[in-house]
Amino acid sequence: MVCIFGSYLVGGGSMAPILHALPLEGTAILGSAIGGLITANSMTIVKGTIGGLGKILKGPSFKKQDYMDTIFLVAKIMKVLKAEGAVALESHVESPESSAIFGEYPRLLQDHALIHLITDSIRLIVVSSSAPRPDSVEDIMNASIKTHHHDALKPSETLATMAGALPALGIVACVLGVVKTMGSIDQPPAVLGALIGAALVGTFLGVLLAYGFVEPLSVRLKQIVDEEGQIYHVAKQIIVGTLNGHPMPVIIEAARVSISHDNQPSFSEVFDGLRGK
Repeated sequence: MVCIFGSYLVGGGSMAPILHALPLEGTAILGSAIGGLITANSMTIVKGTIGGLGKILKGPSFKKQDYMDTIFLVAKIMKVLKAEGAVALESHVESPESSAIFGEYPRLLQDHALIHLITDSIRLIVVSSSAPRPDSVEDIMNASIKTHHHDALKPSETLATMAGALPALGIVACVLGVVKTMGSIDQPPAVLGALIGAALVGTFLGVLLAYGFVEPLSVRLKQIVDEEGQIYHVAKQIIVGTLNGHPMPVIIEAARVSISHDNQPSFSEVFDGLRGK
């Protein structure tokens, strides 16, 4: 904003025409954009888009400790599975909020998608008359993660669609300004110049909102959703790796390296934490 309006002012421009036209042009553009948003989407997605703006301000929900806790939680569950059998996990997966294992990680319990991914996958093992094939469990978990990720990206996609529409809506506002100008064609040049300038503010505002604000917000929201999605792959790596019979150090390391470097715990942090558990 400093560069855009600063260069305009340094070049001899005046803010008065822009500020004069801004309320009406802004109402036309933003009002139609919000109307299009409501028309094109369910209220769930509209609410998710509004909530997504808050997510952009707060950043990703999961920090390094959450990824470590996910490794510890799922590793502990799979340890019980190997030591005591699937029946021993039934009470834990049916009521995770009252489970002693899940209860050690209250922050993770707040993410219902993660808890359902873990408990539903373990429930498959509990209710099956014979051990399910690891690749079948992996396919189901991949489908669950994909569905959740697809839904989580909808607010970002909605903002991207709005960004694509805003320049055109700015042109709509500009055209209306030109129509208004043509109705005053008999006015002096100074009046006509002011009317044309006000109309062009519409085009300017539409393009500025699209590429200066809404599209960057959409990109940032997608980045956050993609980063948060890594925690589900951490849980999947441990469950599927255990079912495949891989050594636990290999399983844990496969889960650890699936975390982005910003939140990835070190090898010693994870394995020292597991020893402490």
